[in-house]
Amino acid sequence: MAEGLLRHDAGERFEVESAGTRPSSVRPEAIAVMKEVGIDISQHRAKHVEEFAGRSFDYVLTVCDNAKESCPIFPGHTNRLHQNFDDPAAAQGSEERRLSVFSRVRDEIRDYLRHFPPESPVG
Repeated sequence: MAEGLLRHDAGERFEVESAGTRPSSVRPEAIAVMKEVGIDISQHRAKHVEEFAGRSFDYVLTVCDNAKESCPIFPGHTNRLHQNFDDPAAAQGSEERRLSVFSRVRDEIRDYLRHFPPESPVG
């Protein structure tokens, strides 16, 4: 969801890539809640961070504590920024309950990304 949000809201300012430390697939709940805000991520695919090995990035954003701990080091001067969000894929219960969690996390990520990049990058 973070990739879709950043591409939509600031894609003209950034080249955006997204990957995970344990990718599986783009969850249908994520596709549904992103569609609610006019963003189509149905063609996105889950990628592993190793696909980007050897590339340099100005910023690496991690959005869960596990990713922060296991994210590889990228070459060059990379500003690593971290903000932990609940993992919506871990939500249990009815479809309505799961969609509610995905919506909440989507909104939290979007609010966080509205302030990106920070005025004083963290190294």
